[in-house]
Amino acid sequence: MSDARWMKQHSTVSLRRLMPRLEARFKAQVDPDEWQGYVQRLETHFPRLFDCLYRLYGQQYDFFFHLESILASATEMWWVRPAELKALDALRTADPYWYQSHRLVGAMCYVDLFAGDLVGLRERISYLTELGINYLHLMPVFKVPEGDNDGGYAVSSYREINPNLGTMEDLVRLADELRYRGISLCLDFVFNHTADEHDWARRAQAGDPEYQEYYRMFPDRELPDAYERSLNPIFPDEHPGSFTYRNRIRKWIWTSFHNYQWDLNYENPVVFNRMLEEMLFLANQGVEILRLDAVAFVWKELGTSCQNLPEAHIIIQAFNALVRIAAPAMVFKSEAIVHPDDVRKYISEEECQLSYNPQLMALLWDALASRDIRLLRYGLQRRFALPSGCAWVNYVRCHDDIGWTFSDDDARVLDLDPQAHRQFLSQFYTARFEGSFARGMPFQENLATGDARVSGTCASLAGLEKGLYHNDETEIEYAIRKILLIHGVILTIGGIPLIYLGDEIGVLNDYDYEKYLAKIGDTRWLHRLPFDEARAEQRWDFTTVPGRIYQGLLRLIQIRQQNLAFTRAETEVVDTGNEHVFGYFRNHDEYTVLILANFSDFTQHLEARRLRMLGLRKTEVDLFAGKTVTATRELSLEPYAFMVLARPGK
Repeated sequence: MSDARWMKQHSTVSLRRLMPRLEARFKAQVDPDEWQGYVQRLETHFPRLFDCLYRLYGQQYDFFFHLESILASATEMWWVRPAELKALDALRTADPYWYQSHRLVGAMCYVDLFAGDLVGLRERISYLTELGINYLHLMPVFKVPEGDNDGGYAVSSYREINPNLGTMEDLVRLADELRYRGISLCLDFVFNHTADEHDWARRAQAGDPEYQEYYRMFPDRELPDAYERSLNPIFPDEHPGSFTYRNRIRKWIWTSFHNYQWDLNYENPVVFNRMLEEMLFLANQGVEILRLDAVAFVWKELGTSCQNLPEAHIIIQAFNALVRIAAPAMVFKSEAIVHPDDVRKYISEEECQLSYNPQLMALLWDALASRDIRLLRYGLQRRFALPSGCAWVNYVRCHDDIGWTFSDDDARVLDLDPQAHRQFLSQFYTARFEGSFARGMPFQENLATGDARVSGTCASLAGLEKGLYHNDETEIEYAIRKILLIHGVILTIGGIPLIYLGDEIGVLNDYDYEKYLAKIGDTRWLHRLPFDEARAEQRWDFTTVPGRIYQGLLRLIQIRQQNLAFTRAETEVVDTGNEHVFGYFRNHDEYTVLILANFSDFTQHLEARRLRMLGLRKTEVDLFAGKTVTATRELSLEPYAFMVLARPGK
């Protein structure tokens, strides 16, 4: 019997045996029609759930006990799911690809920096709706240890909010109000590790063997040493290797990131079940998009790098199937800052429907620094297309540093030395390269190799800080154009654009972060600064720099949301015949637009003949500039020009 046939047969038998036990526990407490709808979803998704769980845990003697426990947990979390969210489940089931709509525009922020706390954030919803935002990603809001907590990614409790931000009730009220205003809430789910102050970790440290099995603990260095022969340490400057010794229990604990973040042991099916419950708890609070943090690290295998292993994908696929059963309104977004080819492996309808696009971020900044779009064009031609039903989340920067995550092979095809080119980019964006317009700082710089990532706000990296310092009107103008150009790309190229709040008003680097002891040495705080009320007040004054950026960005958002060429559309990256001008088509039914972006500080020209070959007519309308463009011999693009060309009447 083939494996597929065996799996189908045994999944059918297993569900038939389990259903009476579920019905005995839940059916009488639920409306019959509602229960039938749940059972239909369970029957639809159980075969792939069974397949995933069997591949992970099928060799364990008590596999069917854990299978029943996992189904019971999912059913109970569905049972207590609020009626309003069950209504949203029905709405999303009727429109399963809602996240591919051109209406969707995202923003991300730290709650405390943007609005003080969750109550204050409710008062700022009007600011978001004014900008056209309908997807809000809040940086970690959960309870964390005092002091070191990795910016909120060392979670002490997934069911408690950081008291400085409010309470879980405040989060629910915020999620409700956002939903009423048409805004979907996105939160991080840190599922590779917990803080060492999490209740599970505390019990493990107290000697409870059950909870010690929640983590990866070793009595001596034999296995840690064996693992580390093939591991790449994440933060070697902070602590060598990937293990931390705790003398209280006399064990070595796997800590991939920081010594206070303990990696969970997903070889234990109980851990999978407990994390499923935490995930569905968040879904029941109104979270519609769950960003899965550090997806590449969740499975370990001796003799490997313990990154991007097949089981990591299987774990996410199993979670996906369970969410489709118990809370289908919620979708997953992956965070995998790895090789571009590995990033794409996490993206599918049955795994993560959404994914950050770190390659696009890196290549946009590369094109600005080099004035050369070839690496951008080549990388996107090879990797931008996604499976049906999925979407990129595109951004020009986020809360973290900028890493140069392009493919070495792509660089070599274009006769670039990958290592030397990354060093050039790091030098350029930290103002160490002659003629650079950027003002950033290195993050995790390796002085021996020259490797570094870069911190800084979008405006400072794009040249606005330098232009204002020198009071150079040309530099200021070009900086504004660069900011709008790269945001124009993420808004029109396909997927969900994500704006880091503050960039819409051109906030500059905050060098005062070094005055705070907890922030010293972490240059990422350069761009993690409180919302600038004074700059925001200027956003409607077009004579000001914040006003020019804000209104230009608002115009780009309106173009996206009002043109059907951008909805669930295909993207075709094209060769414009000019290595400084990036171009791509967006096509949806009879709607087509051509986007052109000049990444050079010189006027660039495109031959009319090549434009005709691409299907353009002599006369097109530039939707961004709001004027008709006629190209009889050639089309001219001013420095850092961004054009959205459509046929007249479209």
